[in-house]
Formats: sequence, C-alpha cells, structure tokens
Amino acid sequence: MPPKDAAVAATDRWTDPDGFRAPAGLVHAWLRGTNQTLCGVPLSKARLHRFPHVQWVDAQPATGRDADEVREVCRRCAAGMGEKRDSKPWKRTNPRP
Repeated sequence: MPPKDAAVAATDRWTDPDGFRAPAGLVHAWLRGTNQTLCGVPLSKARLHRFPHVQWVDAQPATGRDADEVREVCRRCAAGMGEKRDSKPWKRTNPRP
C-alpha cells in the first residue's frame, strides 16, 4: 500500500513573492524521518533540498499548487506513491486510418 503522507525533496528551490520556499527541478517523494527518498536516493549524498511543508500531491506539475518551477517528477517515486502504470502523458489517436 502506498504511503499517504509523503513530503517532497527536490534538486533545487525557489522563493515565491510571498516568501514561501517551494521545490524546483526534479522532485522526489520523501517520508519524514528518513534520510532517503521513496525510490532510495540518499538525501545528503544527492544534495536534495527537503520540503517538509509541501505534500507530494502539491508538487505535481499538472495539478499542484507548489509546482510552478517543478520540471520533472521522479517516475519511481510516482510509482511508489500509487500512480497507475497505464497513466501515460500521451494518447494514441487513430494509429491506422
């Protein structure tokens, strides 16, 4: 069963005009109290920034409120959080007319 309450670790950070620190770059799911992401990347060795105040769902580029500067989402972390294998960013339309 996927974890329900994962925070975010990211390769970069930015500050919005209101002074709110938000993730940027590549984001990973991170369980508070551990020193690695859900996919197994160590936070300190990979030099990832922790965002305990940002939940995983808020860092998704398609729907998240804190995803303005997020460029990529770790696919292994997304799978570990329960993203369906069949949810693809593309759609096949009439391959053989």
